[in-house]
Amino acid sequence: MWSNKRLLVRASIAPSPQIAWKKSEKLQKDVRVAVLGASGYTGSEIVRLLANHPHFGITLMTADRKAGQSLGSVFPHLITQDLPDMVAVKDADFSEVDAVFCCLPHGTTQEIIKGLPKNLKIVDLSADFRLRDILEYEEWYGQPHQAPELQKEAVYGLTEISREDIRHAHLVANPGCYPTSIQLPLVPLIRANLIQLKNIIIDSKSGVSGAGRGAKEANLYTEIAEGIHSYGITKHRHVPEIEQGLSEAARSKITVSFTPHLMPMSRGMQSTIYVEMPSGVTVDDLYEQLKVAYQDEEFVVLLGKGNVPHTRHVRGSNYCLMNVFPDRIPGRAILISVIDNLVKGASGQAVQNLNVMMGLPENMGLKYLPLFP
Repeated sequence: MWSNKRLLVRASIAPSPQIAWKKSEKLQKDVRVAVLGASGYTGSEIVRLLANHPHFGITLMTADRKAGQSLGSVFPHLITQDLPDMVAVKDADFSEVDAVFCCLPHGTTQEIIKGLPKNLKIVDLSADFRLRDILEYEEWYGQPHQAPELQKEAVYGLTEISREDIRHAHLVANPGCYPTSIQLPLVPLIRANLIQLKNIIIDSKSGVSGAGRGAKEANLYTEIAEGIHSYGITKHRHVPEIEQGLSEAARSKITVSFTPHLMPMSRGMQSTIYVEMPSGVTVDDLYEQLKVAYQDEEFVVLLGKGNVPHTRHVRGSNYCLMNVFPDRIPGRAILISVIDNLVKGASGQAVQNLNVMMGLPENMGLKYLPLFP
């Protein structure tokens, strides 16, 4: 938990005017952060966001294949940042660390987190702790869970939905990008019994950065450009995560039809969701429920009636824009939700979650407005 007293004592130091700004900035960053997997897209996005965070300072970064290198040599857009060189995870010293962002691939994260000091606050951006049922994890990810005892204490970190649980958590499982864009509009409507629990159809589209930074033939420019690519049809690994969140909101089992698509853009995500309404429920009822649910939220914005959310209006930001529209088919509605898959869909939500865990305002380090054009 953050201590204002600690900040005031440190801020009382008064060095010479020329260096006062730099020193006070460093002294105020009393939460010492490690970024594991800093050479990937989500890791580098964590670094970008923390550059303007008043209290989180990076003291450790790991990247096994890039060990010994500076982050600026891997990501030139971050060359201005004063950061430690990256080291291999096995060589990492956590004695000067308070909190960890784990940006490693699924399957490798469980053992690493299991071996971390118990006093650390951890936000895991992989899928390893998102599914509460470890047998379901094994079914969808093809390997047994290596830390079932940690899975029991992990809190699913959809911030606007699970804020109070996150506040007291030691380990937060940061949601996937698709599940974030889908659950934010659907959970309040399901809880209010305003949509049918059957025949939910979800059509989602993502920028290529969602596939990670690894070299893959399918992600080459000539393979991706000038086309739309459906993938993971009926078997995408985010399906159980989506259904878990929606089923908990409904307190009964929900099965959805979900198809993701890869779009020829670097970042951005849109989910178009088709739902049925119970007799007597209107699209205006859905709109008013979403308005009530998110009227006090900074990062989830319900647009004015009739306005269509666009991915270009959230690029580089932690915002989720959404709206609801009447379908031509009576009794049905269409929900549209957009996020930046690397920010609200990953690193931004991770920072938001650690802010909550540390007792800080949620928007710290996240006041980036969308980039347009």
